[in-house]
Amino acid sequence: MSIRQYLPHGPLGFGTAPLGNMFRDIPEDEALATVEAAWDAGTRYFDTAPLYGAGLSEIRLGKALAKYKRDDYVLSTKVGRVILDEIDPDQKLGQAGQLFAAGLPNKVVNDYSEKGTMLSIEGSLKRLGVDHIDFVWVHDVAQDFYRDEWLAMLESARTGAFVALDRLRDEGVIKGWGLGVNKTEPVEILLGLDAPRPDATLLAGRYTLLDHAHALQRLMPAAAARGVDIVVGGPYSSGILAGGKHFEYAEASPEIVARVEKIKATAARFDVPIKAAALQFSLANPAVAAVIPGASKPERILEDHAALNATIPADFWVQMREQGLVSPDAPLPIDR
Repeated sequence: MSIRQYLPHGPLGFGTAPLGNMFRDIPEDEALATVEAAWDAGTRYFDTAPLYGAGLSEIRLGKALAKYKRDDYVLSTKVGRVILDEIDPDQKLGQAGQLFAAGLPNKVVNDYSEKGTMLSIEGSLKRLGVDHIDFVWVHDVAQDFYRDEWLAMLESARTGAFVALDRLRDEGVIKGWGLGVNKTEPVEILLGLDAPRPDATLLAGRYTLLDHAHALQRLMPAAAARGVDIVVGGPYSSGILAGGKHFEYAEASPEIVARVEKIKATAARFDVPIKAAALQFSLANPAVAAVIPGASKPERILEDHAALNATIPADFWVQMREQGLVSPDAPLPIDR
């Protein structure tokens, strides 16, 4: 079922990976205040995952949202990792282990089976303190986490998690499901399946102002043709487009920094906030239903909402296209 029909408050959601102590140890009151700021600004779509701080993001998000009626917001989380009560301070999660070094010490087990999917959802419901989840994404079945084994992990998900989530959707337990990945190839494979049929997919970092050419080739047209909504995660490319130093969750290379500086220079000429350009670019593609930047401070939430509503001169987009800073085939706000 299309996710966009459940977003009457607009396409701007909140990606809560930072609440799991991503990159830094975030004080509890600051994390909760950030969710409160999002709600006060009008945000009604929240995305989380068990992996984010080994359950910490879900716990904090659930605590912050407990005062509101469950049917007043849309909630998505992910499956593929089961959080155990067992403590394992030496656990190794590759890239994620570095990102969430200040998260909870609970052991995290990769499990894309049907049973593991149900256990994961059960755990998420408890940590969030809710009675249902709206959309569920199958998390990270891609090259960046599983290297040469990623196709085997995707096959495990196809015969396990996909089947379970398709059934839960058909039974009305959830509204829809799809992948939650940082790479385009798994989504392309999913879109090519006759069954099960996804409803939407969370694609992080691959349809941004800084990195979108590859997704434009096949994925976005295929998603639009199949009626599968794309939720864009990481619209600021891990922070480099919002004043940070990270790209792809690591320190940005000199080449990336140089490209960002060119984008910033063009934005400055037209007095355009770079966050505004980033959000509005992602949403200009008709396949994109929502965009979910992350934040760990209340003021960042306010910046995101201001960016979404900022007026950007048409000449800015013309210049971006003429300078090759966006793909010539990329839909822009001026093309609508």
